[in-house]
Amino acid sequence: MNMPSAAPQLDMHKHFTSSILLWMRTDQPRQTGMDYWKGPHSGIISATPGLEEYRQIHLAEHNPGRWPTTTGVQTSIPTDRKIDGIAEVTFRSALAPTQGRKQTNLAHQDEINVFHRTLLYAGPPNSSRWYHVAGPDEKVGARALVYLRRRDEAAAGDLRKLIKKQLAPALAGTGALKELRTQTFLPWIEKLWDTPNVAHDNPHDQHFHASLILGFTDTKARDTFFTSNTIHDLSNQLTPLVSAIHAYDVTATLTYVKNGNILPHHQE
Repeated sequence: MNMPSAAPQLDMHKHFTSSILLWMRTDQPRQTGMDYWKGPHSGIISATPGLEEYRQIHLAEHNPGRWPTTTGVQTSIPTDRKIDGIAEVTFRSALAPTQGRKQTNLAHQDEINVFHRTLLYAGPPNSSRWYHVAGPDEKVGARALVYLRRRDEAAAGDLRKLIKKQLAPALAGTGALKELRTQTFLPWIEKLWDTPNVAHDNPHDQHFHASLILGFTDTKARDTFFTSNTIHDLSNQLTPLVSAIHAYDVTATLTYVKNGNILPHHQE
């Protein structure tokens, strides 16, 4: 597959999204933490004013790394840094985060009940892009979440340009995806989410700089995608700029706020 040098006009919308990477407490069963996050903790986040959407992305407990082995790129997910889930929070406007300070403080205080490490990755407004790659009757039955780490010698702007002009069009052009979302992050700063009583250790060589959410018809389609020639071609394009590609299997994606409205019950 030859990736285009210029992006075709893709049907997509730009958003203002932050992602919080979450690790469950290890002094209790993992499922206990996942259930608490899904239940009581979700209610705190959902009540935050100014949200356009709030999703929880639950990752499989066994996640060695979906991306195929690529020379010079870390594709195996280190056990001690393997993420348990992602809180994907999309705001209605650039000023919306200032409206939810009370609820955010409640979320900070509640983290100790479920998490042992949390890391916030944020991008500027309009840096999150949701591509319309599914037909009106097509549903997502399986997902993968991919994190990208930029090489130290690579420029941040080059990675953003690659994702926008080459990677996203190539992924959309496969016809295999029923969901495609991309995020590019500002440099990680602990003070943006320096919550009490939980860890925020994030060495420089562990930082991420972009993410992809890939949706498929079902797990078979996901398996086929990650063993296809498409992935190998994408790896060749990413290798000059990217030092790590961590691809996770998603077990559940739960939506609690949609189109600015709190749902009476989460949607899967």
